[in-house]
Amino acid sequence: MPKVIYQSPDGARTEIDAPVGATVRNLALANGVDGIVGECGGELMCASCHVYVDEQFLERLPPVQEEEDEMLESTACERLSNSRLSCQIKMTDELDGLLVRLPEEQL
Repeated sequence: MPKVIYQSPDGARTEIDAPVGATVRNLALANGVDGIVGECGGELMCASCHVYVDEQFLERLPPVQEEEDEMLESTACERLSNSRLSCQIKMTDELDGLLVRLPEEQL
């Protein structure tokens, strides 16, 4: 089973076993990871599940689609080249060890 690692702004890490197909957002919420709000329920209607994906994993993710790109324009913290919405990241075996850094704030 792949793992996802959430890193808080202070550097603390939380590692979670991630069933294939689960979203990084849903895993965070189900496991009490602070820093992911996910106000819209994962429906791609907010940007409160914004994360910074570790550079080594970016090419393993599907490209940012238009709707996600639009939502990333309204993040509470600066949008960077590795910004993604965690509701759009579905875990795969290729993403084992995925490191996502949480922004300082979501709303």
